[in-house]
Amino acid sequence: MLVGLTVLIALICILLMAVVLIQNPKGGGVDSTFGGGANQMFGAARQADFIEKLTWGLAITLFILCIFTAIYITGGGAEGSDLAPLQSQG
Repeated sequence: MLVGLTVLIALICILLMAVVLIQNPKGGGVDSTFGGGANQMFGAARQADFIEKLTWGLAITLFILCIFTAIYITGGGAEGSDLAPLQSQG
């Protein structure tokens, strides 16, 4: 399960990087170089809205997956965690 979560987080990170690079900053952007035709198909305003919503969705998904993975690693609580400090045996 941990490997699956890690792979999913990595895929979300790669998608998030790609979406951020596609966004159109004030001085131009990568989207005009690679996908200038998309503006004609969707319109500039609709494409910007879609890319912004996709960015927020991926960021929120990444945030939730990271929290879920951290909880999964610690075993749901500090008491049952393998990461808890070792107690001295007496």
